[in-house]
Amino acid sequence: MTPPLIALSWTDHVTGRRGHLVIDRLVRGVSSGGLRMRPGCTQEEVAGLARGMTMKEALHYDPQARYIPLGGAKGGIDCDPRDPEAYGVLVRYLRAMRPYVESFWTTGEDLGLSQDLVDRAAAEAGLISTVQAVYPLLDDEAAARRRLSEAFAVEVDGIGLDELVGGCGVAESVLTALDRAGTAYEGTRVAVQGFGTMGGATARFLSRAGLKVVAVADIKGTVANPEGLDVEALLAARDAHGAVDRSVLRPSDRELPGEEWLAAEAEVLVPAAVSYAIDGVNQARITARWVVEAANMPVLAEAERLLAGRGVTVLPDVVVNSATNAWWWWTLFGDLGADADEAFAHTRRALRGLVERMLTRAGADGTTPRAAAHALAAETLPVITERFGTYR
Repeated sequence: MTPPLIALSWTDHVTGRRGHLVIDRLVRGVSSGGLRMRPGCTQEEVAGLARGMTMKEALHYDPQARYIPLGGAKGGIDCDPRDPEAYGVLVRYLRAMRPYVESFWTTGEDLGLSQDLVDRAAAEAGLISTVQAVYPLLDDEAAARRRLSEAFAVEVDGIGLDELVGGCGVAESVLTALDRAGTAYEGTRVAVQGFGTMGGATARFLSRAGLKVVAVADIKGTVANPEGLDVEALLAARDAHGAVDRSVLRPSDRELPGEEWLAAEAEVLVPAAVSYAIDGVNQARITARWVVEAANMPVLAEAERLLAGRGVTVLPDVVVNSATNAWWWWTLFGDLGADADEAFAHTRRALRGLVERMLTRAGADGTTPRAAAHALAAETLPVITERFGTYR
């Protein structure tokens, strides 16, 4: 693997907090990747995420589409998003990174941050938009910006479309794996770690498809019920950080320690919270048949190797959680309009196609789905670079 194009760190002069930016590569002079905020975030973590974004972009390349993939990037801030100083740190970070955002880094919400918060901080930092670097690549900037703004205003059952498309993609990845294995949706049990934007939406789509969500973990611990949780009630009782108000729990729901989501009696495990959640030690508690990476980099390499040896399939983040990023560009470039049904249908087709390609390749090569996804991306990247170049 080639080293990233740019890797830099920043120190906040007010609090001493550290922030990082890694541009893995550029396509037509632009890169794409969200901004996360969490305590302990490192440049190494951000670099891994940036490389993953390069692969996500490449995997969604469709020569017939208006959306042309960008390069991969990522930003990260070592700070607890609940800290009273967090917003000020975010504004100062974006002010420091303003030249990069204006020129070649398009970004948005990631772990610990909402899009509304990022947009507000970006405006305070003097930015037009967090995706303004891509504007010169658009055929009609005004129409594209209007289309994206209208899409962000769309709500489904009181939840923004932008918060739902990622979970729709994760859920479709799960359903594709079940279909290939001949496993019925009804009765298939799911445990989800993290009940924020991605985890909550994934649980909603899987529950509505007939699967049974038996465990949900948030910062307070794990809520479980072997007969199935009331997903809609839990979603309605979340705070801004995905923590569920326990007062809505039913008598049959149980409160367990946080790590118990790993050992839930479920066929599908969805880590949708933090990176590095499953390691070489705690993987031994997993009894699920599939681990589906809704979060970025939640399964460490050693854990994945041990899980594979036990017959557990890990569906990798570079495929299954890629819909949020792709939806932005499908909408901005004009492959989609500001319509929820259209967005969900397009997302399902795209993710089902990607998962099918990945699992077919893994079977043909006798390797893991992650290795297959990396191989597919590695084959596509030179095609994109040759056709579009790295700089505009």
